[in-house]
Amino acid sequence: MTTLREYLSHKRTALMARRAAPASGPVPLHAHVTAEGRSGIRRIRIRDHQLISDSGPDFAGYDLGPASPELQAGVLGSCVTHIFLIKAAELEVPLDALEVDVRAEYDSRAQQPGESGVPVHPYGFRYEVLIDSPASDEELARLHDEVERVCPILNLIRNPQPVTGAVVRIR
Repeated sequence: MTTLREYLSHKRTALMARRAAPASGPVPLHAHVTAEGRSGIRRIRIRDHQLISDSGPDFAGYDLGPASPELQAGVLGSCVTHIFLIKAAELEVPLDALEVDVRAEYDSRAQQPGESGVPVHPYGFRYEVLIDSPASDEELARLHDEVERVCPILNLIRNPQPVTGAVVRIR
């Protein structure tokens, strides 16, 4: 059984090799989402992977997967976790266990007429990192500072980017 410390050693080797390679510039990101007939589930395709997003029965769903606001909390937790692993490998901070718990609120009243004071997006994001490590409090604080500095999704939520959209008729 591989321990998290052994994985971090492997991660460090991969990180150093990636940094030694010539930079290739931005990596295009692509997700394609299809609304399935009869169920309304959203099938999310990213590379060769597939996720399902759905609503609960109270909103005509079948609860076959998390709703979009829940996925956003999961995406933030996944990114924070991954950047903790990267930075722990880079800084050689030993970790024996790592978990990230993310919470936020979402108020569906925002979609109702006359509810202008309710945000239409999830809000109040907060996360807690649960770490088992022999590292000092100072090392863990430095690790956390580095994660907060470079975590892409954390910084996207803190510093929103413009998003453009278009409707294209297919039939």
